[in-house]
Amino acid sequence: MRTELLRFDGAVEHDPSIDAWMKEHGGELGFIAQEWFERMRRCGDEVRELVHDGCPVACLGDAPFGYVNVFASHVNVGFFHGAALADPARLLQGTGKFMRHVKLRPGTATDAASLGRLIEMAYSDIKARVENG
Repeated sequence: MRTELLRFDGAVEHDPSIDAWMKEHGGELGFIAQEWFERMRRCGDEVRELVHDGCPVACLGDAPFGYVNVFASHVNVGFFHGAALADPARLLQGTGKFMRHVKLRPGTATDAASLGRLIEMAYSDIKARVENG
């Protein structure tokens, strides 16, 4: 049984409300969030973005693939179809049917190469879902 893709209205090439969100979330946590959201933005020409449920979301067109969110002591880099991603470095957390996230903390080493691959895989995965959907 094929599941319907989640779609968000209003995704645009560059959403100024994300710039405002980043300014509101300064310091080390904000820097971490901005670094990884920028990585999502660079996945391809079809990347669009919006703020949904209070955090920046990266989409392929209107289909979301990733997000960042800042909490009191960590940043989540999340994936809407994270449960379907290969994760040999075992970075992904969560037990939901679809979503998974990576928790990043200031002063704690990040496996940047593996997280970068997860972002690339999430983009490739949503692209395949949209094209084959």
